Amino acid sequence: MIETQQLLTIKEASDWATKYLGKTVTISNIAYLIQYGRIKKIGGNGTTQVSKQELIKYYKSYNGMRELSWKDRLGEDLNWALSFDQYKEAETTKHVHRLHPYKGKFIPQLVEYFLDGHTDNFKKEVYFKKGDIVLDPFAGSGTTMVQACELGMHAIGIDVSAFNALIGNCKIAKYNLDDVQKEINRITKALNEFLLNSHTIEFEEKLLEALYEFNNKYFPVPEYKYKVKRNLINENLYGAEKEKEFLPIFNKLVKQYNIKLRQDKADSFLDKWYSQHVRDEIQFVFDEIKRIKNIDTKRIISIILSRTIRSCRATTHADLATLLEPITATYYCAKHGKVCKPLFSILKWWKTYTKDTVKRLSQFDKLRTQTFQVCLTGDSRTLDIFGELEKKYPAFAELARKQKIKGIFSSPPYVGLIDYHEQHAYAYDLFGFKRKDDLEIGPLYKGQSREAKQSYIQGITNVLNNCKKFLVDDYDIFLVANDKYNMYLTIAEKAGMQIVNQYKRPVLNRTEKDKGAYSEIIFHLRSK
Repeated sequence: MIETQQLLTIKEASDWATKYLGKTVTISNIAYLIQYGRIKKIGGNGTTQVSKQELIKYYKSYNGMRELSWKDRLGEDLNWALSFDQYKEAETTKHVHRLHPYKGKFIPQLVEYFLDGHTDNFKKEVYFKKGDIVLDPFAGSGTTMVQACELGMHAIGIDVSAFNALIGNCKIAKYNLDDVQKEINRITKALNEFLLNSHTIEFEEKLLEALYEFNNKYFPVPEYKYKVKRNLINENLYGAEKEKEFLPIFNKLVKQYNIKLRQDKADSFLDKWYSQHVRDEIQFVFDEIKRIKNIDTKRIISIILSRTIRSCRATTHADLATLLEPITATYYCAKHGKVCKPLFSILKWWKTYTKDTVKRLSQFDKLRTQTFQVCLTGDSRTLDIFGELEKKYPAFAELARKQKIKGIFSSPPYVGLIDYHEQHAYAYDLFGFKRKDDLEIGPLYKGQSREAKQSYIQGITNVLNNCKKFLVDDYDIFLVANDKYNMYLTIAEKAGMQIVNQYKRPVLNRTEKDKGAYSEIIFHLRSK
C-alpha cells in the first residue's frame, strides 16, 4: 500500500520532478504519464494524485531515460506522447498495414491520434468526425485511408506511383476470402508441381545441411559471438577466411544440381537481382495469377507475389534495404554471425506471406466500416479529384461534391531522401506499370541543393493550392515532415494558409540500422 506522504498532486509532481531531474517538467508532462499509463492515477474528482515512487521508477526506466536523453538533444518541445512508445511493433504494423513493405510510412497510431474524437492536454479539439471525408494527396501505402476506414470516415488517396496506388487500394478492398484462399491453394499446388521438375529444392536442402554442419563447427552459438564481442576473434578476417573455405562445397553442389546462378542478361531489375531459378518461379506464379477471374482476388495475390519477390532478391541479409551488388554465392553474414546463402526458390516466402496476408485481411475485415475509400493514381498538383472520382466511383463522387473534403492528413515526401519508384523497381518490371519518376516531388536523384529545395517548395505549394479547391472552407490540414530546412512556413504562405500549431514528435526505431534521436513535426494548417 502507498503511504500518504508519498502521494503528490499533479502540480506537486511537476515541481518535484523539475528539481529531481534538474530540468523543467510541466503539469502537461505529468498528465501525459497518467493518460498513457506510465504512472497510476490515484484519487479523482479534482484530487488526482500520483506516487512519487512510480515517478522515480519511470524516470529510471529505459523509455523514461530515452525521453530525457532525446529531449536534451532535440529540444524540450519534443512531444513524447506522440512517440507511441507504449505500442509493440505488432500493433504499429497491425492487420493490413503490413501487407507490403514501404519505406517512409508513418505508423497508424499517429493518423488515429489526429483523426479520432478524443482530446487531451496536447490535442485540445476534435478535427474530424464520422462521415467526414479525409484526403491524403501523398497516399504512399495507404495508411491514412486504412485508419479512416477503421474510424468510420471516407478517404481519398492520391499517388503518382501506380504501384503505390495498387498497394493502398488492396489494403482497403473488401474480399471474398474463400475465393482468395482457393486461388492461393491452386497456385501453391501448381508451384510445388513445377518445382518437381527442378533440382532447386533438393539443392537448397543439401546446401542447408552443409551450412548447418559448417556453421556449428566454426560459428558455435553463443561462443562465437561472445568471442567477437570481446575482440578474441577478428570478425572481418575470420569471416572472410571461413567464407572462402566453404565456397568449394557450395560450388560442388551448384555443379552437381546444375544450378544457374545468374540470368543471361542484366537489363532490368528482375534480370539483375534474381537467380535464374527464382526468376523462372516468379514468372510461373505470375502466369498463374493472370488466370484469376475475380479482379480483387487477382490484385491481392499480385501484392503477395510482389512482397515475396522483394524478400527473394539476390542480396545479403544486411543489405535488403539498400541493395549494393547481387550475391550469387554463400557469404559471411555479420548480421547472423555465420555463413549464409542467397535464395534459390520463392516457395518458402510465398507460403509464409500467403498465410500472413489472409490472416491480416481477416483481422481488418472485423474492424472496417461501411465507408468509401479509394486511392487515385495521378499528380496531386493538377488532378481534378472529383472529376477523377466520378469516372470510377460515381456514388463516392456524388457524396464528395455534396459535402466536400473536411481536411488532409498526409506525409509529403522529404526533399532528396527516397526514390519512391526505385524502391519497388521489381514490381514495375513484373507488372509493366509505367514509371513516372519525373513527377516525384523532392526525388532522391535531384539531391538537396538550393534549386532542389526551391522546386520542392513550389511542388508542395502547388499540391495544397490544387487540393484546397475541393476542401470545405474551415478545413484542417495536417502534414508530417522533418522540416530541417525550414521550408513549411514558406509553403504555407505561398498556399494562402497559416500554421496554427506544430507537434514535434520523436520517431522511435526509424530504421533497422538507425536508432538515433530523430524527430518530425506535424504541421497544422488552416485558411488565413
